Parts: sequence; C-alpha cells; structure tokens
Amino acid sequence: MLDWLHKYGLPQNLSIQGEYIDNANVLMHWLMLFLFVGWGVFFIVSLYKFSASKNKKASYTGVKSHLSSLLEGGIAIIEIVALFGFSYPVWTYRVNEIPDSRDAVNIRVIAQQFAWNIHYPGADGIFGRTDINLVDEAEQNFIGIDRSDEFAKDDIILQNQMHIPVNKKIRVDLSSKDVIHNFKLPELRVSQDAIPGMTIPVHFSATMTSDEFLKTMVGTPREGKGLEISCAQLCGITHYRMRGYLTIDTEEEYNAWLASEAEYLDFGDDEDEWGDDEDW
Repeated sequence: MLDWLHKYGLPQNLSIQGEYIDNANVLMHWLMLFLFVGWGVFFIVSLYKFSASKNKKASYTGVKSHLSSLLEGGIAIIEIVALFGFSYPVWTYRVNEIPDSRDAVNIRVIAQQFAWNIHYPGADGIFGRTDINLVDEAEQNFIGIDRSDEFAKDDIILQNQMHIPVNKKIRVDLSSKDVIHNFKLPELRVSQDAIPGMTIPVHFSATMTSDEFLKTMVGTPREGKGLEISCAQLCGITHYRMRGYLTIDTEEEYNAWLASEAEYLDFGDDEDEWGDDEDW
C-alpha cells in the first residue's frame, strides 16, 4: 500500500515493522498538512477582518468572547491525542514485542569510533566471554573476546559486515565502546542510539533479500547500491566514514555464509604446516 512512498524520498521498506512506521509517518504528515492549511486560512481571515480598511476606529475593549480560546484548546487536545494515538502502537510494538534470544537470530553489535563490530554466537548459540582488558586493535580483537572461554571458541567477529536471513526474527543487542552512536538501517526502519554502559535490544524482520532489493532499484538512482549500516549520530571527527554493509540472505545462503566464516576459526588451532625452523 505504501510502496509509492520511496518515489517521494522515503527508502524502500524491507521490514515487517516498517509498515507501521510508514503508516504513522503518512498520518502525521496529513495531520500537519490539515493544521497548516487550517491555521493559514485563519491567519488570512484575521488579516482581512481586522485590517485598517475594515476597522476605521480602533476597539479598546477587544474580543469579549472566549470562543477563540476554546477553539485553540480543543485543537491542542486533538493534536496531542492524534500524535500519541499514532505513535503509541508503534512504540508498544518496539518495546513490548522483543523476541527472546532463543526465538530469534541473536546478534551483538558493538559500536566504536568509527566502525561497527558484529558478534555472532557461533554454532552453540551462546555468546562467549568478553573482557575489556583483552581489547587489542592491533590483533583485531576489537571487542575483547576471550577465546579461552568454552563458549567463545566458535564465535564469529566481523567489522562493518553484517549478514541476516530473510523472513526471520532478528534481535540485535546494541552497545557502544566509547561515545553515543546511532545504529540505523533506513530500509528496515531501524534507528536506535548505542549508548555507553547500556545494552539495548532492537528487533526486526526483513521481508526481502538483498538480491531482490537490488532488482527493485534498477532504473533508479540507487541502482547497484546495496544496503548500508549508517551512524545517524554525530560521533566524532570522522563520523562520515562510519558505515557498514548489510546483506540479507535466504536461509540457505545465510547458513552457508556462517559455515564459511566458521572455517577461519580453526586456522589458528592447526599445527604449523611449514615445519620447524630447522627444515628451512
């Protein structure tokens, strides 16, 4: 019903909850248009009615009726009820329908200046231990994963690369290592601040794969451009460079991708294939 909106500047919607947000967005704009026209007409009528040509002699008593005050109060109440009435259902879905980590694809996203760290729990479905003292940028241990922990051995850590399956509940546990960032997926209608010291759950379900999305963009300015993870909060001097890439796969593609990423985890456990130094 709202597919035409992206033609007027709104990104294509690729999520289930996006329809609720788009509906609220459209209703809000219709309400604002109605108020803009209404108050504009009132302003023009007032200019004409109280102009000097219509009132040769000034009235020093003013308006004695309280009708205008009642109208203003009534309009204010209608605005408040309408705004809350449209927004509350969307907000309720956002905060009350958070899926349990066992019922959704659970991913941790840890923001930092100026990158997105993506943490998958691996085949066991349990996130391994992390320790701030183990964070080592040089060794690419961006989140301080403790590989000695039993549950951390199969964890997959990526930077600026996020894969999710289509038509599955996705739960992202969002946090930040340094300052406030904003995790934004415009096409999925996701936008949530990542706040230091807090872990905030974000949930959504994608309705279209990346390949299907790219097909819908043929002939538009977005043709050939994939989905991005952007930071919508000014977070530092190179904030403009903080972006990641989102790929929405079929379930089979997603499982194959996880399996291919897991293969790299065994590399460090293998014995040295090159032999001892004395063999050289």
